[in-house]
Order: sequence, then C-alpha cells, then structure tokens
Amino acid sequence: MEDKTYNGWKNRQTWNVALWINNDEWLYKGALDYIATRKAIAKETGKPLKLSYGGFVRRAGLKDARTPDRISYTGTRLDYKALDEMLMEMAEG
Repeated sequence: MEDKTYNGWKNRQTWNVALWINNDEWLYKGALDYIATRKAIAKETGKPLKLSYGGFVRRAGLKDARTPDRISYTGTRLDYKALDEMLMEMAEG
C-alpha cells in the first residue's frame, strides 16, 4: 500500500505549518500561551477544553501571514482537524 501522506501529515502545507509552530520559538510560545488561556477559560467555566487551530491563528495574528517557506497559515489545503489535534497534544504534554 502506497503512503499518501507527507511526513505523516495530509499534505506538505499542513506539515510545513505544523513544523514551524513546533520549531519556531515565537510561534511555539504563542501556541503555549493560547493553550494556557483556553485552559483557564475551560477551568473557569467548567466546560471541557476546546482548542482550535483557527483560534490560535486569530490570537497570534497570522491571518495574512505565511511561513518562511511561503505556506499560508490560513490556506485552504491545510488539514485544520489535524492541526487542532496537534494543539490538543501540545496541551497534554
């Protein structure tokens, strides 16, 4: 069976965005800050923790930004569900 993923991600765009978030200090700290804020809200309201990649992009001001590899942080080819899951894994770690 042929592997149709890109380094375990749906496509190069999703992989590239995830790579930058996890390896760029400013983006990584921004993601952790977003997670901490969402955890505090969940605790305060008693609701389950819900993280969304779109929420992180808005909070970090990345709407019109691109990675240094010229991939849009809001591209239509991104696997938003996988990026949501990446943030949840960061929250657990």
